[in-house]
Amino acid sequence: MFEGFERHDVETEGATIASFVGGSGPPLLLLHGYPQTHVAWHRIAPVLARDYTVVATDLRGYGDSRGPQHVDASAYSKRTMARDQLAVMKQFGFDRFAVIGHDRGARVGYRLALDHPGAVQAFVSLTVIPTSEVWARAGRDFALGAYHWLLFAQPYDLPERLLSGDPDFFLDWTLRRMAKDLVALSDEARAAYREAFRRPAVRHAMMQDYRSGASLDHEHDLADRAAGRMLDCPVLVLWEQGRFGETDTPLQIWRSWAVDVDGRAIPGGHLQPEEQPEAVLDAVSSFFARKLG
Repeated sequence: MFEGFERHDVETEGATIASFVGGSGPPLLLLHGYPQTHVAWHRIAPVLARDYTVVATDLRGYGDSRGPQHVDASAYSKRTMARDQLAVMKQFGFDRFAVIGHDRGARVGYRLALDHPGAVQAFVSLTVIPTSEVWARAGRDFALGAYHWLLFAQPYDLPERLLSGDPDFFLDWTLRRMAKDLVALSDEARAAYREAFRRPAVRHAMMQDYRSGASLDHEHDLADRAAGRMLDCPVLVLWEQGRFGETDTPLQIWRSWAVDVDGRAIPGGHLQPEEQPEAVLDAVSSFFARKLG
């Protein structure tokens, strides 16, 4: 799926990040979401590699990356995970680069842009609003639809034990809920996600990611808001058509977080890089042409 890409395992502070590099041109970092791996970009990365040096990583503890086990959830805060990605890009000689993030990867991406503004030239957020904005709007529909945010944030090792019973079933159930058309996910990609999700260490890392999302990540967001910090790089926001109302869209929300924001809804479900690769590529290519020249 990633022909022409080379794998590198990059040692960071407390983690080893599996990184897949291909193409040539300006540097571009791709960050996947839950419950996936870098494979989520298999329909997009090869196209982008025609014009960019693409670096697609597995987040700390996800996929083939390794992270600490049975430690405080701060080891999986987006601040810590952002430092991983900064170290990866520096390893390849890139001090400044563009970022596309989906789901959890987008949360790492905007934290990277906030904490290290000199490093991020442009940021693309797929399907998310900032973490503190999620919690501020969390009600009945959120609890029923995104129940894993609450389940995974429970103390160790309740969710780990629950998911160990039948990880394949839980993963397949999750992907069916996320995707409007599960056929859009290739058999090879689903097999890769299953192989990773079967590993207890990977599932534990995911739980730690969400535990931090309910604690430190939220606190870091609130501190940024109180201090008036904003993303100063150009931002593109894409979200699922029909998911948000007309008066509280991700574009409107992100405008209070960044000085230069554009965006729109696109058809399909949550797994945009796999369900709607053409729409994502069209929006991203136009955005980069305008903002990066």
